[in-house]
Amino acid sequence: MKTALITGIAGQDGRFLARLLLDRDYSVYGMLNGQGQENENSLSEELPEVVLIRGDLADSTSLISAIQIAQPDEIYNLAAISFVGLSFAQPELTANITGLGVLRLLEAARAVGIQDKVRIYQASSSEMFGKVQQVPQSERTVFYPRSPYGVAKTFAHYCCINYREAYNMHISCGILFNHESEKRGIEFVTRKITNGVAKIKLGLTTELRLGDLTPQRDWGFAGDYVEAMWKMLQMDVPDDYVIATGETHSVREFVELAFKFADLEGQHEKYVVQDERFMRPSEVDLLIGDPSKAKTKLGWEPTVSFENLVQRMVENDLRLESQKIQRG
Repeated sequence: MKTALITGIAGQDGRFLARLLLDRDYSVYGMLNGQGQENENSLSEELPEVVLIRGDLADSTSLISAIQIAQPDEIYNLAAISFVGLSFAQPELTANITGLGVLRLLEAARAVGIQDKVRIYQASSSEMFGKVQQVPQSERTVFYPRSPYGVAKTFAHYCCINYREAYNMHISCGILFNHESEKRGIEFVTRKITNGVAKIKLGLTTELRLGDLTPQRDWGFAGDYVEAMWKMLQMDVPDDYVIATGETHSVREFVELAFKFADLEGQHEKYVVQDERFMRPSEVDLLIGDPSKAKTKLGWEPTVSFENLVQRMVENDLRLESQKIQRG
C-alpha cells in the first residue's frame, strides 16, 4: 500500500484527490494548518479514512514533523493562498505561503531524508502565464504573471525545477488551468456566480455583484484534473505538464449559462451588477491551454464539458440553498 501526504486537503482539489487515492488503496494523510475547526469537522465527516495532521507552509518545523509522521511515498502540495484577488490585498502573505512555502516543503523532505524515494507533485498555475506571450499556452510558453499570486507560483515552480535538477528529486509540476466543481469555495467567481444565481432563482436575493465579465478562461472539472496529478507521479521520469481543456470561455458566458440552467435564460442583465470593488489592479485577459503533452504522455483527457460543469454547479447550489430554506 502506498502512502500519500496532501497539503491543502481542505480545498476543492484536496478533497477530490483524497477520494481518488483512497479508491486506489492508498493510505492518505491530510495536512491542516489548524485555523478552521469547521473545515476539520467537514473533512472528518466526508473523508473519515484520512488521517489529519497539523502543519503549515509558513513553519518548517511543522512540515518536517508532518513528513516524519506520514512517511509518504507521494506528496501532493496543494496548499496555497489560492484566491488571486486576496493576493493583491495580502501580497507578503501570498509570497510567504504560496512561494516560500514550497521551498520549505522541499527542504523538509530533504531534512527528513526521503528525497531519494518520495515523489512530489507541485500545483503550479496558469496564472503564471498572466499577460500571455503565446496562444495557446504550453509548457514552453514564457511566464508573465500579473498578480502576487502568479508571481509566487512562478517562484515555487522554478524552485521545483531547481531541486529536481540539483538533487535529482522526483518532482512534477502540473500547470493547471482553471478547474471548478461544486466543492469550489464560495469566494471564487465561478461558485459566486452559481450560488448567486441559485439564490436569485429561489427569491433569496435580487442581484449578483461581479467584477469584469470580459476575461476568458480555460475551465475544466476538478475531478478530471486531480486524475492528471496522480498520473504525473506514476511516471518514471518527473516532468511538467499543462492540464487544460483547450477551450476558452468568458466570465460572461459562464454567467449566461448559469442563468440558463436555473431556468432564467436571458435574464442575467436584469440581475448582474458590475462592482468596481471586484476589479483587479491588473487583469489576465485570456488563458487557453495546450494539453497535448499530457494527452500524449499521460494518456489524460478531460471528461466534463464546460456546459456540464456549469450545470452541475448550478444544480448543486440550488439543492443546497433549497435545503437551507427547508431547515428554516
